Amino acid sequence: MLLNLLTGLPVMLFCLILQAGLLVYCVRSYARFRARQVEQQSVLVDILLLALVMLLMLLANFLQMAAWAGLFMLIDEFDQFTTALYYSAVNFATLGYGDIVMSPQWRLLGPIEAANGVLMFGVSTAAMTAAVADMLRRNQLLLDKGQKENPFSHR
Repeated sequence: MLLNLLTGLPVMLFCLILQAGLLVYCVRSYARFRARQVEQQSVLVDILLLALVMLLMLLANFLQMAAWAGLFMLIDEFDQFTTALYYSAVNFATLGYGDIVMSPQWRLLGPIEAANGVLMFGVSTAAMTAAVADMLRRNQLLLDKGQKENPFSHR
């Protein structure tokens, strides 16, 4: 068990650094863009911004799955990277199909990766939630100033 923890810990740290780095980049880019769009707002811009945040967070998660797959290849658990990536994605997303299992020596890496995946998907969800909350706040401010028609009003 200790060997599994010590083997998985560097990958977990890499995942944390990668997710944090992309999250900081995403948040800063979002804030810079919003600072330039002080009085303007459109539904298309909101959609594109949310899509960009979502895609960057999904990219971070996919790269983390690939890192775990690389670890599985490094410890010779799989012959093909595609199989290792599939196994990694199933664990990271906490699906746990069970159609592919690792050897008893390394089997605990699966739950360790799943715990890592839950945390990283939580960070991704928080980023999306923050972006949506900011859009709602900005749209409400524009409505309060009378500069935008409420798309949800029934006129």
